[in-house]
Amino acid sequence: MGIGVAIGVIAYRKVSQAQSSLGPEGLNRAVGRLADGVYDFADAVRAGMRERETDLRTALGIDSAELARR
Repeated sequence: MGIGVAIGVIAYRKVSQAQSSLGPEGLNRAVGRLADGVYDFADAVRAGMRERETDLRTALGIDSAELARR
């Protein structure tokens, strides 16, 4: 039990140190960077999906004008 308490105290101190070193502005900046990374990843996935869909349409001989008529 003593080892568990010691590990908990050490983890709490490390987290507290990390929070104090970031500060409120640093934390906001880190969250902003994370959000930007997520948006960039989502954009890359969407672009890849569009490219793959175009490849599949070409391979199947489906024209986008045909889809507009349906």
